[in-house]
Parts: sequence; structure tokens; C-alpha cells
Amino acid sequence: MAAIEVKRPTDKELKELNIKSWSPWSCDVSRFDWEYDCEEWCYIFEGDVIVGTDDGQVEIKKGDLVKFPKGLKCTWDVKKKVEKVYLFK
Repeated sequence: MAAIEVKRPTDKELKELNIKSWSPWSCDVSRFDWEYDCEEWCYIFEGDVIVGTDDGQVEIKKGDLVKFPKGLKCTWDVKKKVEKVYLFK
């Protein structure tokens, strides 16, 4: 299983990815299980999340560009309200 990829993109990279055309999503403080049935890219505008997988935990926060691999099963532990945009590939 591929791992969650997290990076800090430049403004140029965000423009090239055209994140303004991606779908918005928000979530209040909560905890839930999730499974990705396709690859998802997202950019975090606000928030703080710990995503737990069988391989460990990944912290995701404001300013992160994240790639979740298809087939990933995880638990989202939202510590601070999340505002993001996402794109399924």
C-alpha cells in the first residue's frame, strides 16, 4: 500500500494545479473512519488533523498538499476545524 504524501507547495505549484477549481469540503472537530476508493489530492486552507493508518500516523495542517492513495483505510481525528479543497483522480 502506498503511503500518504504530504508536502508544502509553492504558490506557483498551487496555481499550476488549479486548486481554485477543486471541490470544497469542511469538517468540524470529530473522529471518523474513511476508505479511499480512488486517489485523492487535497489542499488544506485551515485545520489540523491526525490521520491514522496501519503504518502509523500523519499530521496534516494548514498549507499542506496531500495525496491519499486509492484503497487507503484510515481514521481521521480532526483536532481543529478543516477547510480544504479536493480532487479525485
